[in-house]
Amino acid sequence: YEPTENGCAPSFLDIAAPDDRLVVAHSFSKSFLMTGWRLGWLVMPPGMTHHMSKLVEFNTSCASVFTQRAGIVALQRTDEVTPRVVAHLKLCRDTLVPLLQSLPGIRVEAASGGMYAFFQLEGFDDSLAVAKRLVAEAGVGLAPGNAFAPEAQGWLRWCFASKDPARLVQGVDRLRTWLAAQGRGGGSGI
Repeated sequence: YEPTENGCAPSFLDIAAPDDRLVVAHSFSKSFLMTGWRLGWLVMPPGMTHHMSKLVEFNTSCASVFTQRAGIVALQRTDEVTPRVVAHLKLCRDTLVPLLQSLPGIRVEAASGGMYAFFQLEGFDDSLAVAKRLVAEAGVGLAPGNAFAPEAQGWLRWCFASKDPARLVQGVDRLRTWLAAQGRGGGSGI
């Protein structure tokens, strides 16, 4: 959300040499809020196309027609859609992160872009166990950090791509209530 020199998110393509064997995956998920639609494209050296097509052929058969049509419209209206998406995600981020920061034992920083807040919940060491408990006991669905890397054990990921930022406030209220029921959870080592 912070402006860059060219107005775009950073990319390895900006620093890659022509002979680098670099494959960059792009998705409509974040840029156009089409999460779960599984539509995107790859940028790669021409010599890799044949090999990559073999790999892709056995992993995907075809994106659905409505998904492809939505992707076409998104590309045709990028200049109109992107500023609205960015402004909405910034609003959601700026709603969620301060609320999380107000909770005791939570360590979170606002990301410069994207649609996720990655935070550490002090005293809870098993990300998957606490994520399961939060769904069952508080009705808050978060992704466990260790699903992304072993080093992220003890961290949780909150997707803030909500149509209504008030839902984020409701989610934090549920988390606050749950934490209070845990006695703030200090050192419980779940």
